[in-house]
Amino acid sequence: MKPSLLLLSTLVCFGGPQLRDFSRLYQSLVERVDPAVVQVVTTGFSPSGDGTPVLSAKRGTGSGVLVDAGGYIVTNAHVVGEVRRVQVLLPLLTEERRRPGARLKPGGKLVPAEVIGLDRETDIAVLKIAGSGYPFLPFADSDLLRQGQLVFAFGSPYGLDNSVTMGVISSVSRQVRAEDPMAYIQTDASINPGNSGGPLVDADGAIAGINTFILSRSGGHEGVGFAAPANIVKLVYEQIRADGRVRRGQIGVLPQTITPDLAAALKLSTDWGVILADVTPGGAAESAGLRVNDIILRADGKVLETARQLGAAIYQKAGKQMELEILRGDQNLTIQVAVLERPKDPDRILSLVRGDSNAVPQLGILAVDLDARVTPLLPSLRRLSGVVVAGIVIQIRGAEDVLHAGDVIYSINGQSIHSLAELKTAAATLRHGQPVALYVERLGQLQYLLLEAE
Repeated sequence: MKPSLLLLSTLVCFGGPQLRDFSRLYQSLVERVDPAVVQVVTTGFSPSGDGTPVLSAKRGTGSGVLVDAGGYIVTNAHVVGEVRRVQVLLPLLTEERRRPGARLKPGGKLVPAEVIGLDRETDIAVLKIAGSGYPFLPFADSDLLRQGQLVFAFGSPYGLDNSVTMGVISSVSRQVRAEDPMAYIQTDASINPGNSGGPLVDADGAIAGINTFILSRSGGHEGVGFAAPANIVKLVYEQIRADGRVRRGQIGVLPQTITPDLAAALKLSTDWGVILADVTPGGAAESAGLRVNDIILRADGKVLETARQLGAAIYQKAGKQMELEILRGDQNLTIQVAVLERPKDPDRILSLVRGDSNAVPQLGILAVDLDARVTPLLPSLRRLSGVVVAGIVIQIRGAEDVLHAGDVIYSINGQSIHSLAELKTAAATLRHGQPVALYVERLGQLQYLLLEAE
């Protein structure tokens, strides 16, 4: 039996008053949270499926939550999609919903939303709607969450807006894939398709996490849902709001978790903590004085038990100093390390796409102008004008090679291209199946890519 159902069964055994009190508390929480939860409606492109080269409109829905009175909304990056027109369905305010004798909720208000930016690594996106004075939810401190704590999942599963379910935190830190730097909150609260991007709230009505995905054989709720922790969501939200992107740190180390077996084999003086298996020559860690086999006990005062915890701490401190407490032999040392920003990441270019105007359907791509916003995200380029591939909408048939995010297009069939407008004009003249030679730069090398126009 689910822990939340076990709680209800216990209350039933105690009698009506306790159950009614719990029900009223639950209802009060929902009434406070509901006005800040929105449905996210997206329109993008996908192949029509009828064998023609036409890209047809595709509609999708997800959830989101207002986190600022000025209309800022947090949702999942995968809800927003790649080619998109984004709208938000705002719930009516409490006083607007109170119609005498009404049992059905009246419909909300659909408004356009701007994508401020998205981060695929954490699967978080930030939207903005016009206006001010919106109800919003604060972020909880997810480091204080505990296993067994009651939580409530809000959102629009299967497009059913303003739904709520109750459950408990099954695990406060679940790493789903070994190579994934993210650790998620696991919950048994019912999460289904469409809940993505909605808030997982605690008993105080604060955002404990953002519902992100489920593990399911059937595609529906099976009691294993995952939410991005509020502390990470808040950090990503604040960076995207300020800079339109996320900065990630690195210091040039390879940390490994110390296990009892590893400690015994290496004759370490402690069987817990994080050991540095490698320190990059010339990196920030080496410059600060860190060495191979140093044992990291704490980062900025927080005890470290796993290598993932150190990686997450570094990841969040780009451009700042970090204090590490280390054990070197029998010496305890404190070292200050400058955390550098991670190298340039072409995938971040996709966060600059603002709508359907970035689509070049004949080439199956999303593209942006090569300008001052984009050049910092790319390696040094051979030319200063062109068009950058931000994402792939469909895989072009007959292509000898494929375009990648970060490719820079300099010409199409011998015609020089200096802007997205020029590329769209040239592509509009192409016939379906016509050979197309693109002259592109990829990772510092110039090459021709041959494909067939859609």
